[in-house]
Amino acid sequence: MQSVKTIILFILVSLSLPAVSADLEKFHARAPETSTVAVDHGVWTELLGRYIDTRDGLNYFRYGAVTDEDQEILEDYLDALQTVRVTVLDADSQFAYWVNLYNALTVWVILEHYPIESIRDISYGILTRGPWKEELVTVEDVELSLDNIEHDILRPVFADNRIHYAVNCASIGCPNLQDLAFTADNLESLLEIAASQYINHPRGVRIDDGELIVSSIYDWYQEDFGDDESEVIEHLIEYASDDLQANLSEFEEFDDYEYDWALNE
Repeated sequence: MQSVKTIILFILVSLSLPAVSADLEKFHARAPETSTVAVDHGVWTELLGRYIDTRDGLNYFRYGAVTDEDQEILEDYLDALQTVRVTVLDADSQFAYWVNLYNALTVWVILEHYPIESIRDISYGILTRGPWKEELVTVEDVELSLDNIEHDILRPVFADNRIHYAVNCASIGCPNLQDLAFTADNLESLLEIAASQYINHPRGVRIDDGELIVSSIYDWYQEDFGDDESEVIEHLIEYASDDLQANLSEFEEFDDYEYDWALNE
């Protein structure tokens, strides 16, 4: 299994990073091996535990039940995250920080526009669909959007395809929003759990009338999972249950991709 606890990873990735703005480059620096700075994500865990319900392998967030007090607590948590000097954290703490920031920010955005049927109904401009490109937070004096966090920091810096099972876009088709915060201590186990949950659920992978139908995530981000569809299938087999493994081994390519953008409530 993959591990994010490696300094070599940061060295190798830094040699092949896509071009980023000068402001974002600070987040691509090699993380220190250890850090005396700790980030408290306890509030986020409490909120997740309070509002997530699990049914049939899906984690639903009860946006409509969130109290004004808890929305203020969420906003205070986001404010606190923006005061963190993330570049002094060790690698696992940085990984957990960015995932929690992304997920908490997404929940906040939904609450700010609720009620809605889909996150894609949110618009910050005439030509935009969804909140992903809007700069919503500031970390170490750098204004960041959700896309910046996922595509300019998490994916290139950590080079771990399980990122796609960790960040949540508030949609049914997305991997579960976990019911506790990511931390340096639980990062590896929670990433493994998240991958297994998604791949073994029909919205991630299913075989229907002899056809292999998978989430559009494996189309949008195929390069993160393998050079071609057969390599992506190898990734799926790694986490699949015994029965699904046996069935997947019969395929070399996908028949179709699907994704449900309905709100995960």
